[in-house]
Amino acid sequence: MKVVLLGSNTKKEIEKRIQVVASAGNLSRADGTVTQVFSNHKSYESNLKLARAVVGYGHKSIAEHDYLVFAIEDVSVLIEQILISYRLTSFTIKSRRNVDFRNVGFYVPEFKDKDGNVLKNNKELQKKYKKHMQTLFTKYGELVDLEIPVEDCRYILPYSFNSNIIMGCDANELLRITADLLYGKLKNIEEAYELGLKFKEIIEKYAPYLIRALDSEKEKDYYEDKYSFLDTMVNPKSKLLDSVKMTNYTKDADLVVILNILMERYQVSFEEAKKILKDLKEQDKDIERKLMQGLIHSKNQRELEQVIFSFEIPIELAVLTHITRHRMHSLLVPDFIPMWDLSNYKIPKTIEKNCLDEYKEIFQNNKKVMEEFKSLGVRDEDLVYFYLSGNACNIYTTMNARTLMWLSRMRCCNKAQIAIRKIAKEMVAEAKKVAPLIGEGLGPTCEVLGYCPEGKDSCKNRGVVIKKKEKVVS
Repeated sequence: MKVVLLGSNTKKEIEKRIQVVASAGNLSRADGTVTQVFSNHKSYESNLKLARAVVGYGHKSIAEHDYLVFAIEDVSVLIEQILISYRLTSFTIKSRRNVDFRNVGFYVPEFKDKDGNVLKNNKELQKKYKKHMQTLFTKYGELVDLEIPVEDCRYILPYSFNSNIIMGCDANELLRITADLLYGKLKNIEEAYELGLKFKEIIEKYAPYLIRALDSEKEKDYYEDKYSFLDTMVNPKSKLLDSVKMTNYTKDADLVVILNILMERYQVSFEEAKKILKDLKEQDKDIERKLMQGLIHSKNQRELEQVIFSFEIPIELAVLTHITRHRMHSLLVPDFIPMWDLSNYKIPKTIEKNCLDEYKEIFQNNKKVMEEFKSLGVRDEDLVYFYLSGNACNIYTTMNARTLMWLSRMRCCNKAQIAIRKIAKEMVAEAKKVAPLIGEGLGPTCEVLGYCPEGKDSCKNRGVVIKKKEKVVS
């Protein structure tokens, strides 16, 4: 694992960043303009003291003016998934759809018992683990060589394989991530804890005003499991869902959005907007659709944010990142610990057609090896690397109509990965049942807006021609 803060980060630049944070901390109580307040904060030591104090009081938002970009090299895809779950971060990651991953390497944990002690037979376990992992990578390479699409071959990649990430976030979010890795439920995953320590080293050197706040997180009781008492009361029979299902939505969502258009434009109440709409419908029976179409083709669409849709979704780990990376929705993904049922997995169609029995055997054997390690006393925190990218779980999310519309633009596109496209289309179909006018704005750009933004990479060049509308262009 390697973590590098990108940029020159000279002493002068660090002092300037902390000057910005300190000025933000003093602005609300100081006389003068922003530039005057900023110019008055010339002492690095005073700025550091002020920023540390304000953040320590709990006013951490001033740290959001301090932005950092990291190169994170050779961490497992498990760590990748943990990181991208933070909503206020930005990521660029190597595509498993386009890059051959057979030689990227993988993480090897120290195998420990439930109390965190390294097992006496750790070296033997590591040797067997490496052999098992290498078998999976070899099989992955064989499937690639058979010209099965890389995006389907990746389903047998273990969650130990190395990922490389560019991550950007403000210092407040960095503080939150670091505290979670060091003190939260992830701390017993050795790799996650190691990353937390590396982030802490960077904070000490480049954002020292955060250290006191970070150390104080050790004492917070909100890291404790508040629901452990349920485990003696509940005997869950978890089962992978068959398909996407809508579990909740805003009643009369189309009407609510249309009324909000009128409310915002004319500054009237909800009830008054109803009266205006009634009068409009007497003049034009198609007025509701015209208003919604106007909104769909507008840039600012805050009215769509006034209604929500909730979904439960069965999804494989290989595809989870495709929905996690959409920032503006409330996503619930089950913790990786305790271990899920590794019998739950998805089968890509190309695999089903060409090597189904072999694929099933891979998953069955992987589960068998994991269970052997577990029987030898290995804790779940070290077994997480036995998840294969094709293993699946149920996730839950709530999003507003604007986010659903954006997600559908990206994920209903023919260029989207097959599995996420299927999920997105099922989400759209569910939403259209309860909000048909909003539904007219859901789908790929070509269908809804009549053009393709992909240029030469349009699906026309991928053997799939879309002719939904005459004005579709490449």
